[in-house]
Parts: sequence; structure tokens; C-alpha cells
Amino acid sequence: MVASSLLATSCKNAKEETKEAVETVKEVTTDAAEATSEAVKEAADKTAEAVESAIEGITIPSFDNEEVDTYLKEYSAYASDYIEAKGDVVKNTDLAKKGVELSKKGSEIVKNLDEETAKKFNQVMSEIQAKMAPAK
Repeated sequence: MVASSLLATSCKNAKEETKEAVETVKEVTTDAAEATSEAVKEAADKTAEAVESAIEGITIPSFDNEEVDTYLKEYSAYASDYIEAKGDVVKNTDLAKKGVELSKKGSEIVKNLDEETAKKFNQVMSEIQAKMAPAK
């Protein structure tokens, strides 16, 4: 009788420990899923803020100024055409004109930007121009 009572008690303790372990695993799994979901959401938000440019490997970050966003998209399209033309703007007068227009427009835009935005803008422009350099 004593042996069966010890056996019953030890089985009951084992069941309780197993139940607690299962609950702990459920809690950890739920926490991990929530953390992963939040990380994915943050990454998606950052991706939505950035725009792929017309040049492979260049991502245009979102600016508060729509004019800057539009200019950088236009400039990256120009840069793509420039690279495709292998930098030969002499043979392509439309491309040369577009380059001059964008250069003037870029100078005007930079004048109206605060220091931090101008730095970010110039960084993107440098990345685009670095891709254009091998085309010459």
C-alpha cells in the first residue's frame, strides 16, 4: 500500500512538472512569435520608406520633402540612361540636356535643405554618381 501511494504521488508530481514545462514552452513560443512579428513589421516599415532607384544597388531613402524624392528618382533614371549610353553624352544630346537641367535643379534643391537632409541627399547623390563613373 505504501509503495502504491508513493508511486501515485510521484506520478502526480511528474504530471504537474510536465504541465508546467508545457506552459513555459507555450509562453516562450508566444513571446518569440511576438518579437519576430514586431521585428518583421519594423523591417517592412523601413523598406516602405525607401524606394529602389533605377540603378541596381542604390536605394533612395524617404525624405520629408516630396521635391527631393522626385528629384532623386529622376536623377537615378537619368543615371541609368547615362550608364546605358556608356557616358557618351556627346552622341546623345537629349541626355546631355537632361544632365544640365538636373544639375541646376539639384543645386537649387540643396540650397533649401537643412544640414542633416542635405547630408543625406548628398550621400545618395554620391552613391548614384559613383555608379555613373565607370560608364565614362
